Amino acid sequence: MVRKFAITAVVTTTVALFAQPPARPGAIVTTDWLAQHSNDRDIVIVQVGKSDDPTYATGHIPGARLLAVDEIANMHDHPGTELLPIEEEKRNLEGFGLSDHSHVVAYSPAYDPLATRLLWTLDYLGFKGQASLLEGGLQKWTAEKRPLSTETPAPLPRGSVTVTTHPEVLVKIDHVNRLIAGDSTANKDALIDSRPARRYTAGHIPTAQNFYWEDMLVDKETRALRPPDQLRQMYARAGVNPGKRSVSYCEVGQQASYTYWIARYLGLDAAMYDGSWMEYSNVGGAKVVKGDSPK
Repeated sequence: MVRKFAITAVVTTTVALFAQPPARPGAIVTTDWLAQHSNDRDIVIVQVGKSDDPTYATGHIPGARLLAVDEIANMHDHPGTELLPIEEEKRNLEGFGLSDHSHVVAYSPAYDPLATRLLWTLDYLGFKGQASLLEGGLQKWTAEKRPLSTETPAPLPRGSVTVTTHPEVLVKIDHVNRLIAGDSTANKDALIDSRPARRYTAGHIPTAQNFYWEDMLVDKETRALRPPDQLRQMYARAGVNPGKRSVSYCEVGQQASYTYWIARYLGLDAAMYDGSWMEYSNVGGAKVVKGDSPK
């Protein structure tokens, strides 16, 4: 009887854990919410993409402003997408019109990780405003037959962003190497490879579990997000259990930012290895695992 009670208690606790609502609900906003709040005073709708993104000119969410991804990440120098110098990040965001009171709602037309790359950057900089990912982005907005615009809004006045960096959400290669070596300073981390399975099996960092970011979507057409309980189960299967921190990586720090952002949405501890595979695989003597096994 005692054994049966213990098992029941464990099952009940596990179900309750997964059934919890998101701990950071504002990290995700729906298309319905944005349609109702798009004209609110501090809302800044941001379409993140290339500076010459053709989708912006052909039709974007009304009021959205285009932010080129190279304004927030180094797209030109080796090893790939990484943070710009902090003063440059601050200058670019202020020039775009962001301030400490802004509520940023970010999306990217065809690749959500560009939007979450901005959101992770804001987290790292200690952004004092609010930052949200638009669930489903432009695809879901369009599928619901909501209006599009081809007009570019007037530039916002230069903003003022207070920067207080949060190094705990940024992991560097020396920490990854300690994690691989089983160093006690990194034993609370669960390393997650956010790339597709074919990229994982072709070569990954030792100990990393494969958890493709796009698997968190209900479907690839509307790009709607799975319910929180399902998402928590997916993170748990990837090794992110109570007391563990999700440390995600990908090719160049974009797909991994989606894994980071959803973890934070759920209330999980999270960080991102910004250099990702591009940096790690180009270091001489780096240990690489091929196949489906983490080690």
